Amino acid sequence: MKALVYQGPGNRSWRDMPMPEVVDPGDAVVRVDAVTICGTDLHILKGDVPTVDQGRILGHEAVGTIVETGSGVTTRRPGDRVLVSCVTACGRCRYCRSGMYGQCLGGGGWILGHRIDGTQAEYVRVPFADTSTYLVPDGVADESVLMLADILPTSYEVGVLNGRVQPGDTVAVVGAGPIGLAAITAARLFTPGHIVAIDLARPRLDAAARFGADAVTEPAQAQETVAALTGGLGADVAIEAVGVADTFELCTRLVRPGGHVANIGVHGGPATLHLEDLWIRNITITTGLVDTSSTPTLLRMIEAGRLDTGAFVTHRFALAEMEKAYEVFADAATTGALKVVLTREAV
Repeated sequence: MKALVYQGPGNRSWRDMPMPEVVDPGDAVVRVDAVTICGTDLHILKGDVPTVDQGRILGHEAVGTIVETGSGVTTRRPGDRVLVSCVTACGRCRYCRSGMYGQCLGGGGWILGHRIDGTQAEYVRVPFADTSTYLVPDGVADESVLMLADILPTSYEVGVLNGRVQPGDTVAVVGAGPIGLAAITAARLFTPGHIVAIDLARPRLDAAARFGADAVTEPAQAQETVAALTGGLGADVAIEAVGVADTFELCTRLVRPGGHVANIGVHGGPATLHLEDLWIRNITITTGLVDTSSTPTLLRMIEAGRLDTGAFVTHRFALAEMEKAYEVFADAATTGALKVVLTREAV
């Protein structure tokens, strides 16, 4: 089969790889019908995630069709159309039993495209298939469900729920890429008073306005903008959606005393925590890897027409155009790419 292979920082290739096989009784082999590229994949290619070995197939988001299952799989069968989650869950360990699948101790967590071969391929082996795949409702498009593999549950759980967004809150979202736009989408479910989007790129600020931000600004004017909306108090919730020191530190300046900073971004370097300023302000700072415990809820919302993910997809490619898709996604400032979707060619 063909797959996108990581070959060290700055190097990748779409090339022949062995077909995946069932290794453990709980495995399923899934034919990839739709897949996307994540900002985390770009972090890996930059060398920000040293735990990813050379030779690894990248990718942790897909919708596909099960073609084979191990003897221990009881709730999935060949022919099932499934969402492959970015987080794998053994379902038995202490963390899985409490819904913290991202911290799975039984061999799960974020492993696809990280510690085992991932989804940017024609086929993928998915461990713990019973607890790590989700049946796709009839009548729901592959690319709509694909947005639930990572960005929407990540923004919903790690951003909005961790940030304790409440009705009437002022929410500042720093970074208006796909994760930031997903945070705006998720925050709107809680009817905040204001959503402020902050980014350096005008096309992304324009996208944030389309997604529901009622104020958009560049970082240099962010504190002034938030102060004007809050009577000088600051944001109730500041969501970091980039993964660099400057944006995290900006969040800590935007948040009001007693407010929440929710860090979503994947950081490849340190950030300064200014406790000399923060200790007296009763600030809560949260970090997190998505657990995907919200995925069934989000799936029901899509099926019911209460959650529209169509606006995230800006570019579409065939699987064989993986290299071109990466070029477009990595140059989002020029191309305007939000999420790219690659689909299997007709067979």
